[in-house]
Amino acid sequence: MKIGIVCYPTFGGSGVVATELGMALAHKGHEVHFITYNQPVRLDFLSSGLHFHQVQIQEYPLFQYQPYELALSSKMVDIVTKFKLEILHVHYAIPHAYAAYMAKQMLKEQGIDVKVVTTLHGTDITLVGSHPSYKKAVEFSINQSDAVTTVSNSLKNQTLASFSIKKDIHVIYNFIELEKYPDILHEECQRISIATEDERILTHISNFRPVKRTKDVIEIFYEVQKKLPSKLLLVGEGPDLIAARTRAKELGVFDNVLFLGNSVELEKILCYSDLFLLPSETESFGLAALEAMAAKTPVISSNSGGLPEVNVQGVTGFLSDVGNVKEMAENALYILEDKERLRQFKKNAWEHSRKFSIDAILPDYEKIYEDLDAQRDK
Repeated sequence: MKIGIVCYPTFGGSGVVATELGMALAHKGHEVHFITYNQPVRLDFLSSGLHFHQVQIQEYPLFQYQPYELALSSKMVDIVTKFKLEILHVHYAIPHAYAAYMAKQMLKEQGIDVKVVTTLHGTDITLVGSHPSYKKAVEFSINQSDAVTTVSNSLKNQTLASFSIKKDIHVIYNFIELEKYPDILHEECQRISIATEDERILTHISNFRPVKRTKDVIEIFYEVQKKLPSKLLLVGEGPDLIAARTRAKELGVFDNVLFLGNSVELEKILCYSDLFLLPSETESFGLAALEAMAAKTPVISSNSGGLPEVNVQGVTGFLSDVGNVKEMAENALYILEDKERLRQFKKNAWEHSRKFSIDAILPDYEKIYEDLDAQRDK
């Protein structure tokens, strides 16, 4: 099939999932066209069948905020018409589902029936989408989509509770490519470049927004390193990064924290890790936790949102109430203090991650595309 994918081309989970999905679809022989304002950070053009079309935004002094939705919908129309796309798969309700609706209406004038699939990822529902300024438009664009998916049962329930949705919502979990986490990574992993042999390595990866509670990450690490020699790897950039640095200095652990910034080599970074910390206020799914588990890294997380659907209590790690730093630190020490226990948790994490293999998840998306295509032919 010929599929257009619209996403945010950033390090965030929705952009990563959309990019990996597009590359997997191309690998299976589909023709995939990415439509966005920049090339997605994880897009690999070595695969055949992949195309990227940049949305150009013309700046005018008249506009305080440039109308990206108009430029995006116009670009969608151009690409669908030129390449005869059958599906537009948009990730995030704002502004992508709304722009897709406008494009669909314009294409109808040309006698073209393109089908729109909207995947909801979290913030577009739980934070931005529920704001009174956007709620009606988000609700409308979801209901006007030909198919709607969410990345967890938790997010589906939140969507149904927050909006008057008339469409069926399909839950399709986020996924990973297990091939990116081969055993050889652990053989080649040079831990000694970061920590001594008796030290444990904890890791946190995020966009450092307030919802990630990165100060809690520092607090957990502080409690752990008091009893166990440890290093902390912080990966990513964002508004709360300065606060995390400040708190690390206040607690006297700054010298044991490595700030690595944004990276496209997460698999290599995770190969160093003994434990992954994700104490978020909420996570629609918890892709970072799943990536950690695929790299044989157990997870200490909050129990909010979709995290209990990813992190299995007492098996792949532990879950605690949001903000319960004391319990999170105790659970972290429980895993880390015993080498054999740590080894078992690592094994459990890796085995559980296999349930989220892209090979298991991809057919669910293909089924939705095929069903919509069949509707067109009736």
